[in-house]
Amino acid sequence: MLADVQQAYGLARPFHGAGNFETEHQRMLVREVCSAVQTGRLVVVSGLVGSGKTHLLRRIEDELRRADRVTVTKSLSAEKRRITLTALIEAMFYDLTPGDRTKVKVPKGTEGRERDLQALAAKRKRPVVLIVDEAHDLHHKTLTGLKRIMEIVADGGVPMSVLLVGHPRLRNDLRRPQMEEIGYRTTIFDYEGIGAEQRRDYVAWLLGVSAAEGIKVADLMDEGAIELLAERLRTPLQIEMHLTLAFEHAYRLDTKPVSADIVEQVLSRAIDDLEPTLTRNGYDAAAIAQQFNAKPSEVKAFLAGTLDPDRGRELTEKLRQAGVPV
Repeated sequence: MLADVQQAYGLARPFHGAGNFETEHQRMLVREVCSAVQTGRLVVVSGLVGSGKTHLLRRIEDELRRADRVTVTKSLSAEKRRITLTALIEAMFYDLTPGDRTKVKVPKGTEGRERDLQALAAKRKRPVVLIVDEAHDLHHKTLTGLKRIMEIVADGGVPMSVLLVGHPRLRNDLRRPQMEEIGYRTTIFDYEGIGAEQRRDYVAWLLGVSAAEGIKVADLMDEGAIELLAERLRTPLQIEMHLTLAFEHAYRLDTKPVSADIVEQVLSRAIDDLEPTLTRNGYDAAAIAQQFNAKPSEVKAFLAGTLDPDRGRELTEKLRQAGVPV
């Protein structure tokens, strides 16, 4: 948000990164996930793009480290589409090896590598958890390999869990018949982010924590504008972005407080169209083409609404069967 806009309306900070609006659902999920990763399971947390999964993951990590009952390892690789089992094992070596991490050496051969990993985990004498964010891009062979690593570590005397966090596509993929070997061994949690009944409270909270001292929510935005944002938007990311757009537009029109008419003007008309809906669930054009045996040209036409009607209905039905809300 522009500094001039913040000053004009009495906002002490931009809406992005204002803090954590903690819900009972979030608190419950933190407790359940922290309990599950102590039992040697593959655990998945799935949520829409912008629902606050990364913030939730920080809460889970903080709680795990505070309780100090498990050894936390984490993949920091930014290239999730290319990440391999080898890279994930390397991450575990970095976090399990005591002392200077710059001196960590991962054995080249798989047999020695797995034996050393088993020994490193056993020395900790408590459950180990590997955390992987943005895990919807992991290859199914990598997921299968993680199951084997969990078994190897467990054979050394300590349970190992893997916590995967990603879009709903990850959850849907694990429920496919082809993934039965992994999916049937997985505990899945769906993260709703902010439920429909809490969105109005979230908008008001976000305005309140962003306001400068002495500035009231009613000074910033009309009640009708708050209700409209809560009704039309679904995720914290959408709300933060459209609040910013609304204040910037109101500033250009010299309007105080921000009205429902202003909000209506900046709300995206296409926010619930097919392509944004699929993207929020983790299905970009490449993923659709690969998973549903469609040509890239077909997917492009499908998203544009110009695909042959019969083929379009076929793809829509396949998406619905996979668990995508279209």
